Amino acid sequence: MTKTSKNLFKSTLYPYFMHAYILAFPERRWENYLIPLNDEPLIRRVEQRLRLAKRINEVYTIIRKGDLRKYSLHVSNPVEVKARNKIEALYKALPTYGELFLVEGNMPLIMPFLVNYLSTLFLDSGGEALIPSWTDGTLEITHAFYDARALKSALEACLSENERKLSCIKEYLDYETISIEELAKRNPKVTLSFFKVKNSFDLRFASNGI
Repeated sequence: MTKTSKNLFKSTLYPYFMHAYILAFPERRWENYLIPLNDEPLIRRVEQRLRLAKRINEVYTIIRKGDLRKYSLHVSNPVEVKARNKIEALYKALPTYGELFLVEGNMPLIMPFLVNYLSTLFLDSGGEALIPSWTDGTLEITHAFYDARALKSALEACLSENERKLSCIKEYLDYETISIEELAKRNPKVTLSFFKVKNSFDLRFASNGI
């Protein structure tokens, strides 16, 4: 899917709601979802922006077992998981039915209008997933809509193959893509939605975008 719609910036309300899942399960040293951004932890910023999306009626945050005390102060629905990596954490935490939006906890500039638009495209597509992609083929796995059952099945397949990267799910999903660059031609703010905070320089950039 590469075509954009003239209604990209219109809020289309449908009587259909989905849950969003924020992945805040660190595997690398730089992955800190509680770093303050303008006096608010990154993870809280992500949840706040997701709650502005019209179709998202509940937000859950997937965290490591033992981190509940740290996160419960900042997010509404923390989900503790004992797992070896992100793949296993998602497999254990995600539901087995319905549709969902998956995002990572270090993406504080996520754009509610874009989430609205992608949700409409996903529901109209009939596919197992709608994943935004860059021109070079890079997929934004953690800024995408999924059929929960299909995603769980893909995660299970990744685990059985001892995969380590979450991007492995694309091998087991019947997904559609949408061009980020094409969307950005209509609104440059689209690209900010995919920005991830990984260091102090990123943090300064994000603080100017809030």
